[in-house]
Amino acid sequence: MTYALAEHITAFSTERHCTEATAPYDGFNITHYCGDEGEHVRRCRKELCERLGIPDSRLIVPRQVHGVRIEEVTEQHLGGAFEETDALITQLKGVCIGVSTADCVPLLMHDQRTDAIAAAHAGWRGTVALIGVLTLKAMQETYGTKAEDVACVIGPSIGPEAFEVGEEVYEAFAEASFPMNDIAYRHPATRKWHIDLWRANAWQLTQAGVQEKAIQVSGLCTYAHYARFFSARRLGINSGRMFTGIMRQT
Repeated sequence: MTYALAEHITAFSTERHCTEATAPYDGFNITHYCGDEGEHVRRCRKELCERLGIPDSRLIVPRQVHGVRIEEVTEQHLGGAFEETDALITQLKGVCIGVSTADCVPLLMHDQRTDAIAAAHAGWRGTVALIGVLTLKAMQETYGTKAEDVACVIGPSIGPEAFEVGEEVYEAFAEASFPMNDIAYRHPATRKWHIDLWRANAWQLTQAGVQEKAIQVSGLCTYAHYARFFSARRLGINSGRMFTGIMRQT
């Protein structure tokens, strides 16, 4: 699926292209560190590069660890592995940066003034740690980005109805000063907490100065649509990943 940010910006999330997709690696997967067969990953990666019209060296897939490390992609670092990295920023043309997810929230950003772009991985830990805001700050420090010029995408990820959490996760959000009445509710039957990661990420971005109208929320739950998008809660951690990427064409 694709997102409309600007005419010269390509922004998308890959889909599995399966009818049932009950096996953990069935479908389209370019993530090299999730346990899938190397040859399958290479075939999918080659297909995506051909669709984007770029060489393999200009498709950047970081190895994420649910942290807050943010790296800039420059011409000098195109061949880098980007280990232990959960967000990428760049101003390069013809370079696709992105993040791999299977329930976590993928965030894309485009500075409409400077044409800087970013992709961030926001699981619940990254969301609590404000990975979205930290990525925005990295763009500000590196490219002079202003929050009011940024358009954002919150891609397919686990929805609030499926994201049941324990008390410790609820408390982590509360201690980080998230508006709990807006982003969480207790299920009337199970009495378990459910958290809305879409609202939590949108909230932190607006608090940092991004205009609410500039945030696109896909509203698609990966748990509910696991045949279309990978879901770790449905398929297990050892499964494929969707890739949410962004590229500046000119």
